[in-house]
Amino acid sequence: MKNAASDSIPNNAHNAPINPSRRDFLTTTGGAMLAAPAIFTTRKSIAQVTDPVLPPSPPTRPWRDHLPDAIDPLQPTDLFADPYRIPQGTANIDYGECGRNDHQRWGEFFGNSALELDQADLYQLNVEANDQYRFHSDYPAQLAWAYEGLTANNPHYPNPTIFAHYGRPIIMRLYNQLSKNHTGFGTPEVSMHLHNLHTPSESDGFPGDYFSPYKAGPTLTKPGYFKDHFYPNVYAGLDEFGGIGDYREALGTLWYHDHTLDFTAANASRGLAGFYLLFDDLDSGDEHDDNPAALRLPSHPYDYPLAFQDKRFDEDGVHLYDQFDPEGTLGDKITVNGKIEPVLKVASRKYRLRLLNAGPSRFYQFHLVNANHIVQKFTYIANDGNLLPKPLFNQTKVRLGVAERADIIVDFSAYPPGTVLYLVNRLVQTKTRGPDDVKAPGSRVLKIVVDRLPDEPDVSQVPSTLRPIRRPTAAEIAAAPVRKWTFARKGGLWTINDKLVNVKSAGATMAQGSMEIWDLNNPSGGWSHPVHIHFEEGHILKRFKDGLEVPVPAYEKGRKDVYTLGPNERMRIFMRFRDFSGKYVMHCHNMIHEDHAMMVRWDIEA
Repeated sequence: MKNAASDSIPNNAHNAPINPSRRDFLTTTGGAMLAAPAIFTTRKSIAQVTDPVLPPSPPTRPWRDHLPDAIDPLQPTDLFADPYRIPQGTANIDYGECGRNDHQRWGEFFGNSALELDQADLYQLNVEANDQYRFHSDYPAQLAWAYEGLTANNPHYPNPTIFAHYGRPIIMRLYNQLSKNHTGFGTPEVSMHLHNLHTPSESDGFPGDYFSPYKAGPTLTKPGYFKDHFYPNVYAGLDEFGGIGDYREALGTLWYHDHTLDFTAANASRGLAGFYLLFDDLDSGDEHDDNPAALRLPSHPYDYPLAFQDKRFDEDGVHLYDQFDPEGTLGDKITVNGKIEPVLKVASRKYRLRLLNAGPSRFYQFHLVNANHIVQKFTYIANDGNLLPKPLFNQTKVRLGVAERADIIVDFSAYPPGTVLYLVNRLVQTKTRGPDDVKAPGSRVLKIVVDRLPDEPDVSQVPSTLRPIRRPTAAEIAAAPVRKWTFARKGGLWTINDKLVNVKSAGATMAQGSMEIWDLNNPSGGWSHPVHIHFEEGHILKRFKDGLEVPVPAYEKGRKDVYTLGPNERMRIFMRFRDFSGKYVMHCHNMIHEDHAMMVRWDIEA
């Protein structure tokens, strides 16, 4: 590898004023105000100083609420029913769509300016408020937000899982139905990010593309009631390989969440997060698949996504979040798919469990244990939604920074009927800045009961090889320029390369089709940063701790989109920039760091 000093790309300056938002208030109030938490409601609100030490959430009786035995996937919506709102390449601003950029490569996929029947799968989600939501039966009904959509069993199912397939595009219509007069944490504008689909920038959920019927973000041209997202569901490498790209670049476990500038933590914590599962001929989502190339991993209804969020509740059991304080609010209650300490009943057979740390700030180290705290083994097959080249058998733990994912296979046929297991978190964390130590036995967050025989024989399998990976060659690594990014703190806010975010100006540009090495550095000894790079997966080349090279863990040797930098850690990753152009971001996915300016816009130029 070339010497870093000679191959580095200059850090691009982006010195235009940062976005006019609550950040202006933060930087002008001084350190005294920053020292105490405050509740901040919308961009036009003022701050109200509160007690800097929050009491613990009220106790809850465990295992009172149950998760459904199987997830209920989102069902299609007829977007041709209204002839004035048929999906099209340009923004349909005359009939209520917000002023987005044109969909890239629309003509290549669909031929005409407007969509025709059966050219794509069509779905609709509505962002809605529900003032009767219960996180736990011991807590009162209260306000939560959700992406609501039609499922087979419920016309208003919250945050439904989306099943998608490579080679079959999706048009996702998102309506914003939040009240203009919302009070409390969160803001009634939305920008939905599909993490981490290879998708054009105008459908990425860029933070500045937030909208409502009354307000447009700084990177949109007009407010609107809805926005159409174009998800092409192609592999990266579309231009290089033709067809639908390079199958080695496939993703599997993705998730969608709000990404509104300054309010990602608050809006996502309100409830705006769900799963998007993407299948192809290899990982087909069908354990009965007679295609000899198919992996036949456990499939629906035995393919079960689990999202974990940390939340804090006041003395009355009402969810709270301090979106003003750059330290945020660390939750002491862990919700699993929106419920505190729930029960999941499973059949005695293999399951694919998709684990997601949906934030906003807590890190996890999960172990599966029995009632006597004895750790159980499982098979680790995917990290950050990407299948590993080979499964990692006989694993006992999964460590997840914010936004990281892990797919594991658990064979519940090994347990007699009536067996009770627990998913526990053994990672201690007392501040939003990052985790502390691992300590057994840990906190139980999910009870799993093996309560029935499967409805049919278990024909699923875990092959000895999963998905091949295209690793960068030695020549590509040697030729790639190095771009350095430092994650730090300045003036009470979080920075990248000593800058605060400016969504209207690129902090870096790269040519479409180019390759680079990104050097990510966290020189602080006081906090951790799970760094997320939109749009493309990367390969970790090297990891460093306190200046010394350390091994890359086996689960990080696949493709990734979140790179957790612990205190005094640094890493080098290899990146490609393919197929689409436009604006994207990199940010710390500890959402309060992101909202308090630890984000940078970078552009791909065609």
